[in-house]
Amino acid sequence: MELRYLRYFVAVASARHFTRAAEKLGISQPPLSQQIQKLEREIGAPLLRRLTRGVELTEAGKAFYADACHILTLTDEATERAKSIARGETGRLRVGFASSTAFQPLVLRLLHAYRDKYPEVILSPSEETMPVLMSDLHNEHIDVAFIRQPCDASNEFTCKVLVEEDMLLVLPHNHPLQGSPVINLQALQHEKLIIFPREVGPGLFDAIIGACYRAGFQPTLGQQSPQMVSAIGMVSAGFGFTLVPRSLTAIQANNVTYHEIDDSLLKTKITLAWRRHERSSAVLNMVSIARRGQPSL
Repeated sequence: MELRYLRYFVAVASARHFTRAAEKLGISQPPLSQQIQKLEREIGAPLLRRLTRGVELTEAGKAFYADACHILTLTDEATERAKSIARGETGRLRVGFASSTAFQPLVLRLLHAYRDKYPEVILSPSEETMPVLMSDLHNEHIDVAFIRQPCDASNEFTCKVLVEEDMLLVLPHNHPLQGSPVINLQALQHEKLIIFPREVGPGLFDAIIGACYRAGFQPTLGQQSPQMVSAIGMVSAGFGFTLVPRSLTAIQANNVTYHEIDDSLLKTKITLAWRRHERSSAVLNMVSIARRGQPSL
């Protein structure tokens, strides 16, 4: 049974008149009558009684009319839902975050802008290490990822830098250098560096160690912290010093101070990554908002 038969029948049944229904449908009356007759033959029962000045529904017609209206409503809803998903206006966007990227105000503004423009899209966040994020993106367990560079990103991903951050030195509040706004790392060569495991972020780990070498010493690694955020707490507890992105100064931990370092090369970039040949409108809408917010991209 063709869907147009249902639309024709519902139009006639609602108008109780062939001519008025034909005008509403934008077709002539004779073809409309023929289509209704074909429908009745297919069903095997009359649906309408032809009267002098219109039509009325038979008992079978009343039952068929209710079901036809329901079917057409479901069809229209399904069509609109599919179109909405195709436009990226509904559905789900799975967002991965590398450690501490969610503290960057620009990332938060981007997420708020996306939510405001596409409120019917459900954002599903998850936080993982860099290698896990790249694996999840490859295996389509997430749709986009906010990652920190330097990192090793496969050519299968498109990466766009959103913001570059300085790395700051974190010292316990009673440290002899606590009053110094800018510190050369060499002054800390005899102290322990609190840093996350290399597998959490290999590129940034190597960049931090490289900064120590540029300052003229091989760092003594202290107790490892699971993430950069937890390293701040370990500094507060007196385990050593650490280096974190500037955006982590939003964490007002007790008993620590933040300082600039005398090394212009040690920086970290927050990047939005997605699969290179991505076709999802929800993902491409996120990319579009990110690019509008960052004209240089």
